[in-house]
Amino acid sequence: MTTIAELLVESLAEHGVRSVWGVVGDALNPVTDAIRREDRIEWIGVRHEEAGAFAAGAQAALTGKLGVCMGTVGPGAIHLLNGLYDAAKSRVPVLAICGQVPREEIGSDFFQEVDNDAVFADVAVFRATVMTPEQAPGLIEQAVNTALAERSVAVLSIPGDVGGLELPHGTAVPRFLEPASHTVPSAEELAGVAAVLNAASKVTLLVGIGAREALTEVQELASTLAAPVVLTLKAKEGFEEYLPQEVGQSGLIGNHASKVAFDGCEVLFLVGTDFPYREFLPGGKTVVQLDLRGEHIGRRVGVDHGLVGHAKPTLAQLLPLLTAKKDTDHLDKARSAYEAWRKRQEQFTDPAFDRKPKGLLRRKVDNPDGRIRPELLAAAVDRHAADDALFTTDTGMSTVWLSRFVRMRGSRRLVGSYNLGSMANAMPQALGLAAADRSRQVVAFCGDGGLSMLLGDLITAVAYELPVKLVVFDNGRLGMVKLEMEQVGLPEYGTKLANPDFAAVATAIGLTGIRVEKPGDVDAAVRDAFAMPGPVLLDVLTNPDEVSVPPSPTLSQGWGFAIAKSKEFLESFE
Repeated sequence: MTTIAELLVESLAEHGVRSVWGVVGDALNPVTDAIRREDRIEWIGVRHEEAGAFAAGAQAALTGKLGVCMGTVGPGAIHLLNGLYDAAKSRVPVLAICGQVPREEIGSDFFQEVDNDAVFADVAVFRATVMTPEQAPGLIEQAVNTALAERSVAVLSIPGDVGGLELPHGTAVPRFLEPASHTVPSAEELAGVAAVLNAASKVTLLVGIGAREALTEVQELASTLAAPVVLTLKAKEGFEEYLPQEVGQSGLIGNHASKVAFDGCEVLFLVGTDFPYREFLPGGKTVVQLDLRGEHIGRRVGVDHGLVGHAKPTLAQLLPLLTAKKDTDHLDKARSAYEAWRKRQEQFTDPAFDRKPKGLLRRKVDNPDGRIRPELLAAAVDRHAADDALFTTDTGMSTVWLSRFVRMRGSRRLVGSYNLGSMANAMPQALGLAAADRSRQVVAFCGDGGLSMLLGDLITAVAYELPVKLVVFDNGRLGMVKLEMEQVGLPEYGTKLANPDFAAVATAIGLTGIRVEKPGDVDAAVRDAFAMPGPVLLDVLTNPDEVSVPPSPTLSQGWGFAIAKSKEFLESFE
């Protein structure tokens, strides 16, 4: 006979799930025991369920397949929430298997009891509790199929007295469906958009991760329209090194070339992106938007022509309707601005920059302690990381430095909390990626605040031999919050961190720990860290006062920063 727990685990294994993340607990003991006896699935016991949810979501982002995590009754399930919100906002399919109190105790305010349906109501597209053996197969299918179809989170709760119940003889193993991938707009809609694009002399593309499967089509589109291409952060991995028209990112992590591309166009064409930062999008333009989800059309900027469909087949049908543009002036201006910006940024990647004439002057303003510039560290990682490396970044300044200095060449991939914007995501997401493929290099850009929030799961890297390379931007600050305060004229407050020697902590846990304090030592340390087997933590003391300038800084931001710095200077003498 087969139990409910065994049926669930077998169905996940048949679907291709290869790891389940969580913390063991009584209500889910039948499920973890079924995993123990299923050779195709690895149980990875984390030290905090949030880390497990982040890891499962990262695997789903990498593979496009279902990620799975578990949390037992009450607090165990609640701890999953942040990682599940990240998966939901990133549009990746994750199944959360949650424990519940025995059926006869549900609703009695039993020890550890919480209402899972209420707790997960805002984050999950499917929520159900298995109460009988007869329900189990159908609910398992509904949960997984909904997560896959909606690219979101499903929560399946199993009471403590249910997982071990036996199923009727001959119960079939649930099978899961794959969503369709060929939705296209009507011919009339495509013809209308083609007319708009053909009539415009200057077009700019804003391309997002929703177009990742359409590289060839986006290449032809940009070439045909002589259009500069602004990439969202998540689209770096699919397009950055393969589009001659690329001009980097916009938003706080972006550069001035994106503003040139936006301001100079007549038509802005958004392809597979729900870019949320309205203040960086241009006004007064004709806007075309292509997105698989109709609810995304027009919610960030007014759209004149909306197309609902998958990017690859839609662009394939649109391209024959377009006329090639011969005037490349708009593209040339944006590309020139981009190349000039990149050249200016390169000076900060020189270990000797602060000793050169221009650097000596700047150092007095923004690096008086002579610490390592984060640009130098990010550029060294870019040089030494493999062309098929998998990258994660913590939300904040470490994402800025990766965005600007790490090129997604080869088959590199990038995962981060780019929609939820959580702290503490980079390390657990790196664990998930490493578990998916232990032969592939995984590099995490960790902020010191983010790393220390889930520091206990460094132990998971050692326990399960996950060969992650954790690069810590150790500036003793919550850097992005510091910058946000200073831009509005506030002195930094509450952002300073009393950090340990992270390399020593890592060594005590069982990783290889390396600490770097001098600019001249960075390159060799990065090279050595990447060459070492097993998990490595590289603790690099970086400059806390490094300033990241957005594409179009305002006078008020500059004035606010000056005021904040004067207040910080005066307070240092109090």
